[in-house]
Amino acid sequence: MSGRLRIDVFFDFICPWCLIGKRQLERAQELLRARQPEVEFTTVWHGVQLLPQLSVQGEPFDAFYRKRLGSAEKVQLRQSQVQQAALAVGEAIDFRRIATMPNTADAHRLLERVSVLGNSRQRDALLDRLFAAYFHHGEDLGNRETLLAIAQSCGFEAGFVADCLYGNGEPFVGNPGAVGGVPCFQFDRRVTVVGAQPPEALFGVMYEALLERAGERQPS
Repeated sequence: MSGRLRIDVFFDFICPWCLIGKRQLERAQELLRARQPEVEFTTVWHGVQLLPQLSVQGEPFDAFYRKRLGSAEKVQLRQSQVQQAALAVGEAIDFRRIATMPNTADAHRLLERVSVLGNSRQRDALLDRLFAAYFHHGEDLGNRETLLAIAQSCGFEAGFVADCLYGNGEPFVGNPGAVGGVPCFQFDRRVTVVGAQPPEALFGVMYEALLERAGERQPS
């Protein structure tokens, strides 16, 4: 069995489960390629701004989560759970470096620009760099100059992307196809899976989608 599989991913850069889910999806794709080497993936990333109400300057990270979860102890417990899950997929998230809960509108506009005008390799490089900037280095993804520097580090000239970075906090209007939160994965526009799932579970869904498509191609 061979074929093509379209994967639509809905995510936000400030969601650690989206980074974890990205790594789990990559592992699931490796599992599927090991079984079906001829399969071709088309992965489309859709930005979902979870906190469009944030000012362009964002909010202090620690204060944001204390307000959301109720206490410093609950924040520490939640972060420990996230870090353990991240380590299981090879990601060392360092919450101590993160000072700002950023407005991610311009970060999404930047990725959208590169996805339209660049190629998939350039898009993937920028996507990984943006995740690393936030969760590894604590960089402010709401800062226009930071985003320009990240784009340039991925090989893009400032003039290529500068006009998509509004710097005014205007919400990002992306594809509304996410269902029930992020990360959200849609396989072949048939099956939707919400949340970071084990690679084996994602592999099973992808394999079933390929089987369904192969069955539809069979003569009746």
